[in-house]
Amino acid sequence: MFAQLVASGLVQGSIYAVIALGMTVLFRSTGVVHFGYGAFFMAGAFAVYVFSQVVGMAFVLAFLAAVAVLVLVGMAFERVLVRPIVHGPHVTVAMMTVAMSYLLTGVARFFWGQEVLRMPPIVDVPPIFVGSIVLTAQDLLIIAGCMALVVAFFLFFARTKLGKLMQAASQVPRGAALVGINVPGFHMAMWGVVAGIAAVAGTLVAPVTMLYPDMGAHLLIKAFAAMTFGGFGNLGGAVLGGLLIGLAEQLAGFYISTALIDIFAYLVIIVVLIVLPNGILGKKEATRV
Repeated sequence: MFAQLVASGLVQGSIYAVIALGMTVLFRSTGVVHFGYGAFFMAGAFAVYVFSQVVGMAFVLAFLAAVAVLVLVGMAFERVLVRPIVHGPHVTVAMMTVAMSYLLTGVARFFWGQEVLRMPPIVDVPPIFVGSIVLTAQDLLIIAGCMALVVAFFLFFARTKLGKLMQAASQVPRGAALVGINVPGFHMAMWGVVAGIAAVAGTLVAPVTMLYPDMGAHLLIKAFAAMTFGGFGNLGGAVLGGLLIGLAEQLAGFYISTALIDIFAYLVIIVVLIVLPNGILGKKEATRV
């Protein structure tokens, strides 16, 4: 039973991690905490459902179309709603991301209400047995997708010139603009990229969680807890935080009380902010005065 709990916890944690990863990429490249990211995750899942089940496209084409649509939506949100207020107080931008969340959720509710839809699995094969552990192909896809994304973005930010330029544009935007870097263009591109990640995450997770307009809201707080636990802006920290929270939820829910599953993320945020405000992999920032 313990081994099965660990496996289930890692799968659940990978779901948190892949959402936290998109939020971390945006924070690292633009400095914005995207409180509306859960709604983009939901929108990506619904886009795949519409293209595959309503329009009748093949799954691969539906997936690519959903990613493309979400990329355009993310870029449009940045250009129309975020850029005019980006130099204002951080709370203003944060509230705009919350407004985005309500807008996308409202659109989903307009068409589907509170209906729960079933997303067919990406790979329909029998469960896989590893000793006493039972895993589905969807579980393995979630874990593999999470690991592939974190490796890709780690290499992008650490090893590519474009990734380093994006971090420079985030950390010192005025200096980056003075040397000819198109900072607004970089920011718009990253909003599109993370919206595309949301579509990927929604495609991986929807067959497990089912489809409904508020599906992203529940996972958003878990992803935010993962970011807080791992350290804001740290890609590895977001993934590690998500995995640890998923693992701890399953173990605490089984051995202590199932009530802990719903409140564990909130407890993590409270404890980490008090005891370890920079997260387990975060770095302290030195400020000259």
